[in-house]
Amino acid sequence: MNPVGGMGGGGSIDQIIALRQQIIDRSKVLQELHEAKPASPVEGAAPQGANFGDSLRSALDNVNSTQARASGITEAYERGEVTDIAKVMLARQEAGVAFEATLQVRNKLLSAYQETMRMGI
Repeated sequence: MNPVGGMGGGGSIDQIIALRQQIIDRSKVLQELHEAKPASPVEGAAPQGANFGDSLRSALDNVNSTQARASGITEAYERGEVTDIAKVMLARQEAGVAFEATLQVRNKLLSAYQETMRMGI
């Protein structure tokens, strides 16, 4: 019984190691995509005069599209069209981080606005 259990355990360990490697590979791809994305909007915004409102709108549009993509992947997983749970989890994590960053920017802007209003009084 032990050898059979050991062989089955070895097979499942190999599967776990393979899944772990897939997750690591996809994480690297996601990191590469994130490193490539910020360079493009900044380069594109600089020639336009780097208007703050346009930059903020662009950032919010990026967050919205990230959340929409994560939602779409999640719904596809729920329907059984996507079977890669790592892809779903990475998309949801990316959307969560993007939203949290947006929330922090909003809080800083609100704080700066309130401070400005206090100085005017």
